[in-house]
Amino acid sequence: MNNGIGVLGCGWLGFPLAQQLVKDSYEVHGSTTSIDKLEILEKVGIVPYKIALSEKGINGKIEDFLSHIHTLIINVPPKLRGAHSESYIDKMEHLHSKVLESEVSKIIFISSTSVYGNVEGEVTEATVPHPETESGKQLLASELLFKNDPNLQTTIIRFGGLIGPDRHPVTLLSGRKELSNGEDPVNLIHLKDCIHMITTVLEQGYWDEIFNGVYPLHPTKKEYYTEEAKKRALSPPQYTEHFQKKQGKVVLSKNFNDKSQKFHTSIRS
Repeated sequence: MNNGIGVLGCGWLGFPLAQQLVKDSYEVHGSTTSIDKLEILEKVGIVPYKIALSEKGINGKIEDFLSHIHTLIINVPPKLRGAHSESYIDKMEHLHSKVLESEVSKIIFISSTSVYGNVEGEVTEATVPHPETESGKQLLASELLFKNDPNLQTTIIRFGGLIGPDRHPVTLLSGRKELSNGEDPVNLIHLKDCIHMITTVLEQGYWDEIFNGVYPLHPTKKEYYTEEAKKRALSPPQYTEHFQKKQGKVVLSKNFNDKSQKFHTSIRS
């Protein structure tokens, strides 16, 4: 059997992840939907493929891509908004059928804490998901598609809000007024820790697991985004002053921490 690792979706997270895997001496195969990015991937040691998933099927040499790997990292976020929205679960079902035709035996499925819905209080990997958004519902269905397949060893990583280079929620919140969720806790994770979690799963062989990926610091949104806006010389968002009955959701990375693994990059860095 081959020993390559595939990163399906070399975007904001997938590209630096694939670069790190190359540095760690893995044979890395990576996909992109952009023909212009093929040369960029190749220059940093990633074997490039142009592959696009759609609800009607898969465009590109998916069989060739899968034939060179034994571990597949699925990093394809749902795109269910706008004029070009498509069924995410349909895309995953097409991918799943192709995986079963290959020698891929291990899956890391990148998911989201949105699968838990609007529950209150502490949330761990043992919390039963109750997604309320369409993307959360389709993510959970896609998780189960791979997780329940006895032919595969699948680990699910549910990331919180992603922050890092050129990506921070405060840029979208800057200047907004009358926001009502100022007392809710933040559930965020830095790009570097996302990569750390994924590479740790590979190195330690943490298969058939579920991990929440959220930094263990949970200030209120009002406190955190006001501070981050000031650091960036942005107009801070304005939150309404009212009594909040709801407790908010605090997502804990209990499974990862129980394995004596730590995060490296603060959400305030």
